[in-house]
Amino acid sequence: MNFAAVETSGEWCSVALWAGGEIAALERRAGHRHGELVLPMLERLLAQRGLRAGALDAVAFGAGPGAFTGLRIACGVAQGLALVRGIPVLGVSTLEAVAEESGAQRAVVCLDARMHEVYYAALERTPEGWREVIEAQCVAPVAAALPEGEGWQGCGNGFAAYGEALRGRFGVLLARVSTDVHPSAVAVARLAAPRLAAGHGIDAALAAPHYLRDKVALTKRERESR
Repeated sequence: MNFAAVETSGEWCSVALWAGGEIAALERRAGHRHGELVLPMLERLLAQRGLRAGALDAVAFGAGPGAFTGLRIACGVAQGLALVRGIPVLGVSTLEAVAEESGAQRAVVCLDARMHEVYYAALERTPEGWREVIEAQCVAPVAAALPEGEGWQGCGNGFAAYGEALRGRFGVLLARVSTDVHPSAVAVARLAAPRLAAGHGIDAALAAPHYLRDKVALTKRERESR
């Protein structure tokens, strides 16, 4: 199976190519240039492997949560590649991708959602894959639900943005914190591979980002009340 993976939910523009069980990837800090960079990066990656887009059997993308524009770009690229070729698309949670990227067995994933909130989930690695112990949610750092047990690894840029509040909230549950772990196309590809092989891809027209919330900014009154 050959498939592409695209992840543009945050600061990084990341693409990967799964070809016959091997992964190749390109990644760079994009700022607000994801839309400009993602397709040329993917074309370069395909050329490096001597493949054309027509050789793809599926496309995976980081479905969210994350930056609204970035999620729409990843979804749009996946749909554009898949629709003309009649191949399936698979969305992968960015929170799960962070957990996968971290290498941890138990991950408390917090991504900066702005507006004094984080996108949060607690995930535990099992033989069958990642299991959500605390389901994905958008929440204030001080209100994050606590998973049971200890030995959790804090992951994601939410710990850079709201480190004091999150460390105070999770306390001794955290064995360590990694603020620089981010969702990558490589992690998306690893997670997508067994699901695509099992036939879990969907029609490209049905693909959609997972925003977790539909609000992008606080009102003036909300800002003044904080």
